[in-house]
Amino acid sequence: MKKITITMLLTAIGIFFSCGSDDDNMPLEMTATCTDGVLNGDEEGVDCGGTACSPCTTGLSIPDTYSFERSNETSISFSGQTTRILMAEELIAKMLDPTTSLLDLENRFFHEEGRADFDDAELSASDKNIGSKVAASFDFFTGNATGSALTRADFNEWFQIQVEEVFPAWNMVAAPGQPGQIADGTATRYVDGNGLEMNQLVTKSLIGALMGDQIMNNYLSAAFLDANRDGNDNGTLVADRNYTDMEHDWDEAYGYAHGTAADLTNPLPTIGMDDSFLSKYIGRVQDDAMDFGSIDEEIFFAYRAGRTAIVNLDYEERDRQAAILRDLISEVIAIRAVFYLQQTKVAITAPTPDFGAAFHDFSEGYGFIYSLQFTRNSAMEAPTPYFSRTETLDFIGQLLSDGPNGVWDITPETLDAVSEAIATRFDFTVEEAGNNTN
Repeated sequence: MKKITITMLLTAIGIFFSCGSDDDNMPLEMTATCTDGVLNGDEEGVDCGGTACSPCTTGLSIPDTYSFERSNETSISFSGQTTRILMAEELIAKMLDPTTSLLDLENRFFHEEGRADFDDAELSASDKNIGSKVAASFDFFTGNATGSALTRADFNEWFQIQVEEVFPAWNMVAAPGQPGQIADGTATRYVDGNGLEMNQLVTKSLIGALMGDQIMNNYLSAAFLDANRDGNDNGTLVADRNYTDMEHDWDEAYGYAHGTAADLTNPLPTIGMDDSFLSKYIGRVQDDAMDFGSIDEEIFFAYRAGRTAIVNLDYEERDRQAAILRDLISEVIAIRAVFYLQQTKVAITAPTPDFGAAFHDFSEGYGFIYSLQFTRNSAMEAPTPYFSRTETLDFIGQLLSDGPNGVWDITPETLDAVSEAIATRFDFTVEEAGNNTN
C-alpha cells in the first residue's frame, strides 16, 4: 500500500465539490429517468445517479460522487475517521517490529493527545484514539460497559501474546506448541504456538469492532441520527462548521469505509488499495463479481443516497439506505470469514500441506469471525447482530479444538462445518464465498 500521510488526506477532505444546491438545506432537484424497471419497490422515472437501478431511490437526484455543498463550500467532514484508520495502520505495522514493547502497543491503541505515541507527529498531536471507539456504538454498547471492556481486553491479550510469546521466538522455527516463524511462499509469518498471527487477528477484528460497529450500529443508527432531527429540520449548523449534526454523523459513517481513498469523493477506482481495513475487503469481495455483483458500487451508492435523503429531510429514505449499508457491510465480513476458512482447507489438504499459508489464512478468518458479533441484521426490529459474541467465540473455540495445537491440528470437516453455519444466515453459499482467488 502506498504511504499516505494524515496531512495529505485531511487536505483532500477539504476540496469536495457538490452536485447539490448552494442554499442551506434546500432539497435537491427531482430528475429522470430509470430505465431498468421497477426494483425494490421503486418506480420508473427515477434517476439512479448513473448506476443501475438497484438499489434505487424514490424521487431523489443522487450525485455521482460523494460531494455535497452549502453556500459553495463543502458540507462534508470525516477527518476523525481518517485519523483513526491511519493510527490503526501504524499500530499493526508495529506488531511486526520485535523491538516494540507492550506499552508501545497499548499507547497506540489508547493514545492521549500530545503524547509521542506514533512515528507520525500529526497522529501523536491528535486528540483521537482507536480504543475509545472499539465496541462503543450507540445501539450495541450504550449501557453495555461490560461488552466494551471484554472486547478491549481481547485486543490487549493479543498485544500481550505478540510481545511476550511471539517476539522472543522471532528467529526460531515455528512448530506445534512452539511460537516462531514459518514460510508462506516468499513471505514469512510469525505465529504463536497455536499457529495464530496476532497482527492478523488485530487487523481483521478491528474491521468489525471499530469500523463496522461504528458504521452500522452508531452513525447509521436511526436512534443516534434522530437525536439531531430537529436541528437537521431547521438547518441548524454545528458551531463554526458548514454541516448539521445529522449530515456530519452520516459523513463519519462514510469515513470509516472510505476515509483513506485516493479520491475521497469517489473511492471506486482504488477500492481495495487504500488501507488495510474495511475498504480493502469491500474491494476483495468486489473482485468476485461473478458471485457478488457490484457490491462496491452498491455500498457507494447507498452512502450517496442516504446523505442526499438527509439533505432533503427524507428520513424514511435515509433509514432504507442505512439498512442497505448494514446488510452489505455485514455480508462483506461474513463472506471473508468463510473465504479464509476455505482457503485454510485448501492449504492443509494440498498434497504437501502448506502450513504457512494455512496459518495466515486462518488468522485472517479468525478476525473476520470475531467481527461477526458487530454485524447488524436489518431484518430484526431490535438492534441485533447476525451472530452474538458467544456464538463467535464458540466458532473460534470449535475451530481450535481439533487437537492440542490449534491450527496445526485443524481438520477440513471443522472448517466446513463453521463455514456452513456462517453462510446459512446470509444469502450466499460456501462455494460462492470460497471461490475467489484474492
